[in-house]
Amino acid sequence: MTTTTVTGLYDSYDAAAQTVRDLEAAHIPYADISMVAHRSDAYVASGTPPSGAATGAEAGASAGAALGGGAGLLAGLGMLAIPGVGPVVAAGWLVATAVGAVAGAAAGAATGGLIGSLTSAGVPKEHAHVYAEAVRRGGALVTARVEERLVATAEAIMQRHGRIDPTAREKAYRDNGWREFDERSAPFTPEDVARERALYSAQRAI
Repeated sequence: MTTTTVTGLYDSYDAAAQTVRDLEAAHIPYADISMVAHRSDAYVASGTPPSGAATGAEAGASAGAALGGGAGLLAGLGMLAIPGVGPVVAAGWLVATAVGAVAGAAAGAATGGLIGSLTSAGVPKEHAHVYAEAVRRGGALVTARVEERLVATAEAIMQRHGRIDPTAREKAYRDNGWREFDERSAPFTPEDVARERALYSAQRAI
């Protein structure tokens, strides 16, 4: 069966999570959906995962912990630590591919693997770098492998929840001196993330 990878970038966990729910409601199997999201301000403040995330997951969780649960993708979310990004909540096929589908694999290996997994799935390299940088800055990424008959449905769902144009976001980053994602970069603090989100919220309001 031939599938197409459809990708949606969002400025918040909530938008990404609702996208995942709607994809599943459209009968796209959770095994074909993946999400990687920056640990939100709410997670940092409360010490509990965003709604739907599994508890007790440690940074450095195995790939097996990020494969998704029987109740849907969000039930299988776990914590990973990605160099240059910091802690993320993640689950799904893309994450498993990035860290290696062996229980106990080091999650820190996900950085190059995340970009490599995206490009292997057909995402342009320049967009893959933007996606990784956006997650570093507080964003969330949803990917879905869908049959041709469901591509238009998946695209519409992702657009419905405020999907970011990666070309426009790349231009905004480059206008401020960014070149490409660098795993040696310092992860954003909650304060950095808040400023970043406020910046793009203000731009959308113009």
